[in-house]
Amino acid sequence: MPKNDPYAALRYGEFRTFLLVRFAFVFARTMQFIVIEWEVYNLTKDPFSLGMIGLMEVIPAVGLALFAGHIVDQKEKKGLLLKCLFGFSIISIGLFLLTWPRITAGLSQQFTLYAIYFLIFIGGIVRAFLGPTNFSLFALIVPKKVYPNAATWNSSVWQMGAVLGPALAGFSIHWIGVHWSMCLIFGFSLIALIALLQIPKKPILNPRIGEPVMKSLMEGVKFVYNAKIIFGAIALDMIAVLFGGAVALLPVFAQDILKVGPEGFGVLRAAPAVGAVLIMFTSAYYPLNKNAGIKLLAAIFGFGVCIIVFGLSKFFWVSVIALFLSGATDGISMIIRQTILQLKTPDHMRGRVSSVNSMFVGSSNELGAFESGLTAKLMGTVSAVVFGGSMTLLTVLGMGIAFPGFRKLDLRKDLEEHEKE
Repeated sequence: MPKNDPYAALRYGEFRTFLLVRFAFVFARTMQFIVIEWEVYNLTKDPFSLGMIGLMEVIPAVGLALFAGHIVDQKEKKGLLLKCLFGFSIISIGLFLLTWPRITAGLSQQFTLYAIYFLIFIGGIVRAFLGPTNFSLFALIVPKKVYPNAATWNSSVWQMGAVLGPALAGFSIHWIGVHWSMCLIFGFSLIALIALLQIPKKPILNPRIGEPVMKSLMEGVKFVYNAKIIFGAIALDMIAVLFGGAVALLPVFAQDILKVGPEGFGVLRAAPAVGAVLIMFTSAYYPLNKNAGIKLLAAIFGFGVCIIVFGLSKFFWVSVIALFLSGATDGISMIIRQTILQLKTPDHMRGRVSSVNSMFVGSSNELGAFESGLTAKLMGTVSAVVFGGSMTLLTVLGMGIAFPGFRKLDLRKDLEEHEKE
């Protein structure tokens, strides 16, 4: 196998199946999120209601994250992932019913809204287990020597789903309405379930099966805190995403500021993921392992600049380009962070480390959505986005000064050690 083979991970059949599962689920989940955002804002015309969507998901996702990591490290991964996908499918059916005019005609708007929030809350429970299960199963499908390449393809497929899901959501709302868009989402969740059945069960690598829950949870938290590179990567991305959650306000920009309707909304929502996908395919040929720390800091700084430009823009295509570039910089950040976590996390700790990561980075998307909705209500939509981008810039500068060792991070040596195994 060539040393810099850009298709190294794709040569493993199980990994290709895993990517199909990944794509189908991410496509369904991101499309669902966009359709529900549109429906909720259409019901309320209140940007704070968009923030509540994020809050309803993040409460259980954060509250159960450490416990979920413990369970994942103790259990077989494929079976857990099947349960997660099944739970998502049930939620999709519920949202399909709540957007059916024949049913909602007899319900009050408030009841419908609260029922949607309730299903999103249940989705947060599913998500608490989904992240660490995916992360752990990924590591059991490919050998360590191809982790960086596999992380690139894994992130690329994630972003492809995040491109097509929002884009199709905008157009499907226009073409077939919210209700039948939810039916389409349920269909993709079934594809993910069927594809996952093709992957055999994997061994449990944790040597401490039956370890007390609290001891297990504390071990995971201590490991992340003491592994300064992992801790720095998680902290940096968490704060940047928390204050850079402008995409949560896209329904407001699409309907009230740029006035581009559901089709323009779909383009705006897909633009960041298009930029990320292009970067990720490029990184398969030109890895980001050299000077990874500096590249991560520069990428998140660039992300903050793009968010500020988007917030100030009054022109649709300027907004699209700013979001596209924000996705490109975010793609660089995601690849480097995922590679750090995969290379520097022991096999028996993967569930717990991923749960800590989900608590802070993954859930910061939803907390960022809540922050954006709250600040938009308090200071106006444009001011809220500019404030978030500015805080991202300050975060990068602060982290660069506070963690001088992080600026010197280079992942090539870690990769060489794994290639010798």
